[in-house]
Amino acid sequence: MAYILIIEDDPVFGELLVMHLEDRGHESRVAGDVSQARELLSQGTPDAVLLDQQLPDGYGLDLLGEIGAPNDGPPVIMITGVSDNALAIEAIRRGAYDFIRKPMDDLELETTLGNALRHHRLSRQVAAITSTEEYRVNIDEIVGGSSAILEVCKTVGAVAARVAPVLITGETGTGKEVVARAIHHHSGRQGLFLPLNCSALAEGVLESELFGHERGSFTGALGRKEGRFELAAGGTLFLDEVGEMPAPLQAKLLRVLQEGTFERVGGGRILHSDARIIAATHRDLAAMIRDGAFREDLYYRLNVVSLHLPPLRERMADLPLLTEHLLYKINARQHTAIRHIAEGTWRRLNDYSWPGNVRELENVLTRATVLARGDTLTPDLFSLGDDMVSTPDDEADVQVSSPRLITLDEMEREHVAAVLLHVRWHKGRACDILGISRPALDRKIERYELA
Repeated sequence: MAYILIIEDDPVFGELLVMHLEDRGHESRVAGDVSQARELLSQGTPDAVLLDQQLPDGYGLDLLGEIGAPNDGPPVIMITGVSDNALAIEAIRRGAYDFIRKPMDDLELETTLGNALRHHRLSRQVAAITSTEEYRVNIDEIVGGSSAILEVCKTVGAVAARVAPVLITGETGTGKEVVARAIHHHSGRQGLFLPLNCSALAEGVLESELFGHERGSFTGALGRKEGRFELAAGGTLFLDEVGEMPAPLQAKLLRVLQEGTFERVGGGRILHSDARIIAATHRDLAAMIRDGAFREDLYYRLNVVSLHLPPLRERMADLPLLTEHLLYKINARQHTAIRHIAEGTWRRLNDYSWPGNVRELENVLTRATVLARGDTLTPDLFSLGDDMVSTPDDEADVQVSSPRLITLDEMEREHVAAVLLHVRWHKGRACDILGISRPALDRKIERYELA
């Protein structure tokens, strides 16, 4: 039997929790606010705490540090109806054992509480970082309310304050950089977050970007340049598409991870780096190791903590939240005022498989927003893989026709060509809409022979 303290301002929900716990042989008491919770905590230490966030006289997140979970206190499970991923990250970061959203089922609570009690018995030391900073919401935080995204947020909270390298995997467009930024944001590191796409640069340029170079080290090196490892001192270096890194640079990256030292191109002085490394890839690195295309020792150095992002098609429940979030950004960037989405449009978005994931969703919404003549996105503004025929009536049922089956390359070529035509070949605006860099756009133009 265990003593469970319930901190919950809803008396009905609190009583249901008491009944559930008593049925399983536990003793429990309920505190309806922060002051009552403090009083009960002063009378004795519970074996576990079920903690709500929104309380009449304060926030559960602030009370979390007082309960003492980071200092051999009882495990704390936050149970809240607040749908906020940043809250889940911060709760785990501050030492909560787990985070459950209402409504929940009995099995979820029973399993989580049982694991927490066992964990507490085995180890009285719960690693966590406390903070007195006021909770803040950032528009670029992770978006979604699905269980898969909640698990991602828990992992972000658990690893943020550590210095171990993190390897983020997932399909293209799933939001790997967003997650990397969230880890840095919640880490408390004072340095910069510097992203670098390993697939967007030639080997020589990539080496110079990573390690810097000395004057005269190669043609065009007119002065000394600091590399990302220097510029990210005290911060985070995000290596996107690390699977595309050439073999010689893999060896140099391994040295930095093993020894924390490197040299500028053309230099002989040993430099030190304390930048935290977060890497990301959509490639199967294990298969690349078998093929001899990626170093096994580097893989294990990067993959100290692994974090996999699910594709959008596996978390379609997040589509409304993602769409709202992206439209907010698009309206601000494009100086538009889209306020509504027609019912037929929602059906179309839900019926699509989104092979390009969140990035494709943003591109599709940006194109529709640019072409819209009012404040509503209607079905005729969307061409999703040419698998549907639009109708002139906003609310009309979407008529599905025989799809024109094309390859992803053909689909990408058509989309890039349509964007370039729309912006009258203004490459800067095209890059904004497509969400890619200028070199990447130039490569696609050359590859698809669009010029």
